[in-house]
Amino acid sequence: MKKHQLQTLSPIDGRYADKCTAIRDLFSEESLIRYRVITEIRWLQFLAQEKEISHISSIPETTNYAMENIIGDFSLDDAVEVKKIESKINHDVKAVEYFLQNKLLKIPGGSDYVSSIHFACTSEDINNISYAMMIRDTVAIIRSSLEEIGLKLRTNSHQWSNAAMLSHTHGQAATPTTMGKEFANFLDRLNQQMVCLDEMKFKAKINGAVGNFNAHRIAYPNADWPQISKTFIQNMGLEQSAYTTQIEPHDWIAELLHCFIRINNILLDFSRDIWLYISFGYFKQVLNKNEVGSSTMPHKINPIDFENAEGNLGLANALFAHLSSKLSISRLQRDLSDSTALRNIGSGFGYAVIAYASLKKGLEKIQLNEEIILKELESHWEVIAEAIQTVLRREQIDDAYEKLKDLTQGQDLEKQDFVAFIQSIQVEDTVKQELLNLTPENYLGFAAVLAKKI
Repeated sequence: MKKHQLQTLSPIDGRYADKCTAIRDLFSEESLIRYRVITEIRWLQFLAQEKEISHISSIPETTNYAMENIIGDFSLDDAVEVKKIESKINHDVKAVEYFLQNKLLKIPGGSDYVSSIHFACTSEDINNISYAMMIRDTVAIIRSSLEEIGLKLRTNSHQWSNAAMLSHTHGQAATPTTMGKEFANFLDRLNQQMVCLDEMKFKAKINGAVGNFNAHRIAYPNADWPQISKTFIQNMGLEQSAYTTQIEPHDWIAELLHCFIRINNILLDFSRDIWLYISFGYFKQVLNKNEVGSSTMPHKINPIDFENAEGNLGLANALFAHLSSKLSISRLQRDLSDSTALRNIGSGFGYAVIAYASLKKGLEKIQLNEEIILKELESHWEVIAEAIQTVLRREQIDDAYEKLKDLTQGQDLEKQDFVAFIQSIQVEDTVKQELLNLTPENYLGFAAVLAKKI
């Protein structure tokens, strides 16, 4: 009996189920079985085209069409049938093989190919290809979600490119920047990791029980099995791992997950910064009069979307960190501990997708509060001390840094204090005017240019 969402163990399938539909469709048990079915049939079809593999005859068009329908019509009922077989034999991949043998017996000409399903394969040949395709297809979906976040960051970078604001280093007032430039910083970091995703190679192997084509070669010693394997894997849209034990080493999965950890850390950093900017009053949040911010404080509009993103990014990274370490280690030629661990990779992507959805939602709800930002900036004239001492150094004024340090460190200064200081300096009037034109609002360097350029 299907569980209600309120009865699920994980919030991925409960509270956040609507955000994870695409991931669920790729990483459910049903999906894994479907990908195994695809791999088994594609391997049979491929071998039937290889002249050296003489016992598998070319597949007639009607039979091949029926095989395609096994894939295209694969349903939940089919997956349930596989699980029934598994419950009897206690082997998930062998259950798929038996399921397909039964299916072949029911299609025109299929009986000729029953004994050739899973030919020369170990279970991991089927599994690693299936997982590689699942992960590849998942990354394509997630990439589009990340692109949407990147597009929003770019829009805000340009929109707020000139929105001067106080920066904070070590939690203290520091050289002014613009809100657009701060968004651009995160976008540039994200873009670099998107390149990592684009260059990712999804790898797989189909080379038998310990990676040597032992069974393959004993059956057909004259066949170029390494090349046959490579061509098949490429046909599946993957890249061959030529040197393996029973399992594909999973180093590429570790590399991919490390890339996602970096992406998530960038977005985690961003979420925390936006949370702080909201707490500073730099951003207003769009009010939804139907929503409640606090069960006791009626005035609250909390930054819950950024907090949700932060929490789920952390969960995703915890799983990704473990899997990236775990999956690339296996005793001797193989132990099974990677199998149960790998089944949880979908949960990691699920938490990531939840976070990305929350982040996108949060970004749609913030509005820049320029009045507050400028008010705070105007209250920190000390931040132009850097500019003044740098110009004085240019003018070869001795102890320029020390003069500004004595004036500003630990002091609450206003515009007139700087005007008086500048007027007292022994420099040309043009230099004095240059310094008198300085304000916290216009001391921005190339911040606006950089924000618009990205």
